[in-house]
This record gives sequence, C-alpha cells and structure tokens, in this order.
Amino acid sequence: MELHNLSYTKGSRNHKRRICGRGFSSGLGKTCSRGQKGQHSRKSGNVRIGFEGGQTPIYRKIPKIGFSNYNFADKAYIVSLQQIINSKLTDVNRKTLIAKKLIGKEKLPIKLIGPSSYKNIKITKLNIEVEKATKSVIKFLTENGANIILIKINK
Repeated sequence: MELHNLSYTKGSRNHKRRICGRGFSSGLGKTCSRGQKGQHSRKSGNVRIGFEGGQTPIYRKIPKIGFSNYNFADKAYIVSLQQIINSKLTDVNRKTLIAKKLIGKEKLPIKLIGPSSYKNIKITKLNIEVEKATKSVIKFLTENGANIILIKINK
C-alpha cells in the first residue's frame, strides 16, 4: 500500500447540509450565512417570487396579450335528440326538461342538437318548443311528423 492508492471508505466523509440559525453551535456563528442586515437576513425575510422591493414588478408592466371570448359567447342549454328519446318525452318544453333534469332552472335558451347519423333513431309524435335547433334536426323532425316550434328569444 502506498500514498497514491489510499482512499476514503464510502460514507466516511458525509458532507451534510448546514443547519443555519441555531446559535453559535451551528458552526457558522453570528450571521449564520445570511449576511449583514437587510430584509433577507431576518427570520421572516423571504419574499414571494416576482417581488421587486415595492417597485412595480415586470409582470405588471408588460401588457396583457390575447383575448378570451368567454364573456361574449352565446350561452345555452344543449339538449340532444337522443336524450329526449331516452327520457320518453312526448311534449318537450322548458317545464318538462326541468322536471326530467335535462336542464337547469336558469333562464338560458335551449338548443336542440342531433346525432351525427339519424339511421338508428326512430321517433314517435313529438311536440317540441325550443329557442334554437340545428338545421339537420329540424329537417329530420319535420320529415318524421314531429311538431317543432322555435320560440323567439327576448333580449
């Protein structure tokens, strides 16, 4: 054995994380690696991300970009023809849809939509009163003897 092939055994030199702020015995003494004075040297001196010491932060100086159409979108209850068939309704209007819990009680317009394919759908006599409906549903219902009435929306 010679000096050039001496090595430490694994785990004998464990460099642990320093524990700061626990008196002189912490090994760092006095300021405990926080430096002299100032906000960051205090025990509660942590500030949130993006804080710039009271100056208007950069994220508030930069203008907002983009646009959301959420506030201007046409809100409506969507009811499918399949839901009406499954609930076995013959008279479809706001009261019956609320009773079957297909829509809520809020005064939004009701829009009737249809499936992608009308092949498997068989309807009996239906009386439907809604504010909106797709063209394909209107065409399908009138061809199959259903009575559909589009109510005018009061704005």
